[in-house]
Amino acid sequence: MTDQRFARVLPLLAVLGSVTALGIGTSFAKQLFPLVGSLGTTALRVGLSALLLLALWRPWRWPLSRRDALAVLRYGVALGFMNLLFYMALRSIPFGLAVAIEFSGPLAVALFSSRRLVDFLWLALAIAGLDLLLPWGVGAEHLDPEGVLYALAAAVCWGAYIVFGKRLGHLHAGQSVALGLSVAALAVLPFGIWQAGSTLLTPGIFLFGLGVAAVSSAIPISLEMVALKRLPKQAFGVMTSMEPAVAALLGLLLLGEHLTRLQWLAIILVMLAAAGSAVTARPEAVPASAKVLAELQ
Repeated sequence: MTDQRFARVLPLLAVLGSVTALGIGTSFAKQLFPLVGSLGTTALRVGLSALLLLALWRPWRWPLSRRDALAVLRYGVALGFMNLLFYMALRSIPFGLAVAIEFSGPLAVALFSSRRLVDFLWLALAIAGLDLLLPWGVGAEHLDPEGVLYALAAAVCWGAYIVFGKRLGHLHAGQSVALGLSVAALAVLPFGIWQAGSTLLTPGIFLFGLGVAAVSSAIPISLEMVALKRLPKQAFGVMTSMEPAVAALLGLLLLGEHLTRLQWLAIILVMLAAAGSAVTARPEAVPASAKVLAELQ
């Protein structure tokens, strides 16, 4: 009986652990901004994550056609710039709000794939939430417009990353994850080197970046794989829709980022839209809130 209960709870704990680890890793990464800047932080996080996953999966064990290589290239570039633009947004807007805005990307992908009446409800909730966050909305008079634009650009890249990732579904998950992150690293490294230079190789910063990479990439991806084997896509999407709230709480606890009541309301509305979209998604639709690599879904 105890084993059965643990089997039911395990995937839920795995999703919660994944979302929390990702949030903790990002919160710690933000503490590198004064030392190497947002671009240098992105280069460290993505570059070292790629090295960790290359060592873990050894993707060269599987063949890769020219067509698949081009697909991995598009996927990796989208992944790299999604991270780069998101970290640029974190320079001036709170973590939880950046995540909520970024969720508009996968939400758009999920909603564009269906035209049922219920989808307009989730669209309305998402628009209402974003209206409280965007510079022209009623609740964003103190939110930096540049940071919001970076978060919106990251949302576009997240949407592209999901679309491109679905085209890699026939590859081994470890292969596409490792190769995609490697391409992402090559895409963002020049920006990090331009901003931080040899500071990136300072032992203390390098080791801190390695820890961030492990916590924000290797651990979440591993936990997501555990959950996806045991949860329906819709249930997984609903659970990962809590990411904006987890990010906001971690931003408060680790970074001292306080949000207004309207901003918390915006996060709740975006979460409801993401969860609702995941619950009502058709089998072929992408769960709106899934922050997992698309080919694992």
